[in-house]
Amino acid sequence: MSDTHKTRHGLSYYLRVLGPGLLFAGAAVGVSHLVQSTRAGADFGFALLWAVLLANILKYPFFQFGPRYAAATGESLIEGYQRQGPLVLGIFVLMTLGTMFTVLAAVTIVTASLLSNVFGGLEPFYWSVLLFLGCSALLARGQYSLLDRLIKLIIVLLTLSTLIALVAVLFRGDRLQEVIQHSTFLWTKKELLFLIALMGWMPAPIDISVWHSLWTLEKKKINSTANMKSTMFDFNVGYIGTAILAICFLSLGALVMFGSGETFSNSGARFAGQLISLYTSSLGSWAWFMIAVAALTTMFSTTITCLDAYPRVLSRTVIAVLPQYELQHSKKLYWLFLVVSIIGALVLLRFFSGSLKSLVDLATILSFLTAPVLAFMNYRLVTSSFMPKELQPGKVLRIWSILGLLFLVGFCALFVRTLF
Repeated sequence: MSDTHKTRHGLSYYLRVLGPGLLFAGAAVGVSHLVQSTRAGADFGFALLWAVLLANILKYPFFQFGPRYAAATGESLIEGYQRQGPLVLGIFVLMTLGTMFTVLAAVTIVTASLLSNVFGGLEPFYWSVLLFLGCSALLARGQYSLLDRLIKLIIVLLTLSTLIALVAVLFRGDRLQEVIQHSTFLWTKKELLFLIALMGWMPAPIDISVWHSLWTLEKKKINSTANMKSTMFDFNVGYIGTAILAICFLSLGALVMFGSGETFSNSGARFAGQLISLYTSSLGSWAWFMIAVAALTTMFSTTITCLDAYPRVLSRTVIAVLPQYELQHSKKLYWLFLVVSIIGALVLLRFFSGSLKSLVDLATILSFLTAPVLAFMNYRLVTSSFMPKELQPGKVLRIWSILGLLFLVGFCALFVRTLF
């Protein structure tokens, strides 16, 4: 398709190429937003708004490098890491294995807790088992094409319900001015640890850049006309959208719960009830069903996206090292790693039963500690000879990346110093 034709039909063209960026949003707008951003607002008012903004701004290049590399080279970051040598690919695999069970367990327990609160009947652990079975059945039917269709509806539903709830709260008197005046962050050890946890998944773990590169290649199979410009448009829509939603969730937590004397429970089911009440207290009880559906679909999208991504990444890694397995065993590898992922997550869920916040904080802190390494690997790859020179990041994006690396390393050092 010519550039002229793309320009003349710009709107329909870009609507067709939307997909991987929205999958990024679906994976990101989960624990980091529904749980961590809301907790930040509820506990500290707007005092940590700067942290949410800073994390989104300074991590931007490292997430962008995933789809950029895939669009430029036709291969994922996994193949890119392999090109840099077995050590680089080995580091990525070790970090993936070191965080995947915790991440999957964290997003699943939040989803299961919402299911337990809305439908009752079972404890969150048993809802987690059913959730894994249901997600596996859906993935067996559709994999990427299913996720691509499902996520568009979910993101629209969540965005509209969140914006409506926030506007409703803002129109309730002078609460905004009161919260701004009393927002505080004391920089104690406990608060610093939460700050690190908040930024660990804000807007998402850096690992998602690898997932995004795979989704970009999958989308290319469906829409062969996608190019660098449309890929970057799709990425920016998803990324900017997640940043805006993070601010909305922090604002809801601040305007509804800050200063009320109520704090979020460590019990999954009770936490889910408190989360839904954030919306219903501002919109009214009539909105309970809409909010419950929005929260459930959001966390469900995160769970099914993560459950699909880890087996996809690990099987792609095996195939990158042993290409002879591609035709005969790729699907078998995918399902093998999916089963391993589920078993590992369920073991962690049983161990952390009844301690949702502890599990979430562990997952987010682990992600933050691995972030500088993954960020550097991405930067090194897109500025290497493996990336076409004309499609490499420009001067501004390179400086932006260096500032982002300094930010990640600095806060990791702060975390280590605070902990010990």
